[in-house]
Amino acid sequence: MSSILLEARNVYEDFEVETDVLFFKVGDHDLVIFHGRNYNIKKRMSAEQLNRLLQSSSYYHVQGGVYINLNKVTSVEDDCVYFGDKSWYAKRVRIPRRKQDHIRQLLNTRIS
Repeated sequence: MSSILLEARNVYEDFEVETDVLFFKVGDHDLVIFHGRNYNIKKRMSAEQLNRLLQSSSYYHVQGGVYINLNKVTSVEDDCVYFGDKSWYAKRVRIPRRKQDHIRQLLNTRIS
């Protein structure tokens, strides 16, 4: 049992942007708010780090400063992108109708 505890990592201290983050929002002064399944983390990033993140093919710009992780999207319905089971407690992001079809196409090409 102790080996299990030793292997557990603290998501707040060392989260993986590609695998742990569902979506993120870019705010003022290079402040980025990362949204995971059970957490929200605010972190300042250098311009270089932020540019690298914005260039990632895993993330898609939906509106304003909001970027979704295409690898974590489970469905696109009702003007929203859902992460996980579509239920009352599912994390979701509202998206403009004009971007819904493009997101669906991107998701289909990732599956194929």
